[in-house]
Amino acid sequence: MIDPSSLYRLEDDAAAQPTHTPLLVVALDGFIDAGEVREQISEHLLETLDDRHVVASFDVDELVDYRGRRPAMTFDRDHWADYADPSLLLYRMIDHAGTPFLLLHGVEPDYRWEAFAEAVRQICLAFGVRRMVSAHGIPMAVPHTRPVGMTRFSSNPEALAGQEAFFGQVQVPGSADTLLHVRLAEAGVETYGLAVHVPHYLSQARFGDAAVSALDALLAYTGLEVPTADLVAAAGLNRAEITKEVAASTEVSEVVGELEERYDRFLEGQRRRSLLAAEVADLPSADEIGAEFEQFLREATDGEDRSGDERE
Repeated sequence: MIDPSSLYRLEDDAAAQPTHTPLLVVALDGFIDAGEVREQISEHLLETLDDRHVVASFDVDELVDYRGRRPAMTFDRDHWADYADPSLLLYRMIDHAGTPFLLLHGVEPDYRWEAFAEAVRQICLAFGVRRMVSAHGIPMAVPHTRPVGMTRFSSNPEALAGQEAFFGQVQVPGSADTLLHVRLAEAGVETYGLAVHVPHYLSQARFGDAAVSALDALLAYTGLEVPTADLVAAAGLNRAEITKEVAASTEVSEVVGELEERYDRFLEGQRRRSLLAAEVADLPSADEIGAEFEQFLREATDGEDRSGDERE
């Protein structure tokens, strides 16, 4: 395997930055991201938090398949004017409460995933990272008119308290992001992620409500303080545009209406199961029933004995 330390370069001013940065946010482009959830969150962090510095950069020539996803180039009349070179950068950022964290943002590696994961582990060790988080969208048969759902996953079961599992054991195509969850957890870093449920008919579009829900959940878990007003406002405009487009199509409106009915039936089923569980919990246990029955028999036997004594 290639030397993992050769895949990244610490910037010259990285040594001047405080090294203790216990949180790593990962946002790698390329893997599935329905509703552009990951992209919206990383864009919002980079646009909202001005106190940021690039502390490391990865060698994309060693990690990216250019022919598999060719970078855009600009031809201006009679010459080639620009090249959108891919990048994979590690930012050190400060939230509004003065808390530092790292953001790993850029293209997902096509090659050397294991070496890349080891390189990230080395960086985590250097900066004192103890937790890693990420979020992305997955297409689901849900309507955009209902609350956004999400599946949380973590190396720490206590971080998932109260979550009802939507999936059993499944196998899905891997990604560099999910491999980081595995390898960093093995190295003792607590990992936490969100798979946000995005309506399948919006999987190729931007869905602002999903990004707002995901960022709120990440902020609640990490304790970071990041203003969300701009993201919420953009989500409102996005929601209005989606409503307009859905209303303009009878076919799409029917699909949304059917999904709403399914969603509501599912919630009603969940509510009934919860009520039934509560009713069952109120019922006496088998041991309690047995004890009461034994007490009844004892009382009945004592009553018969007293009646026989009186007759004598």
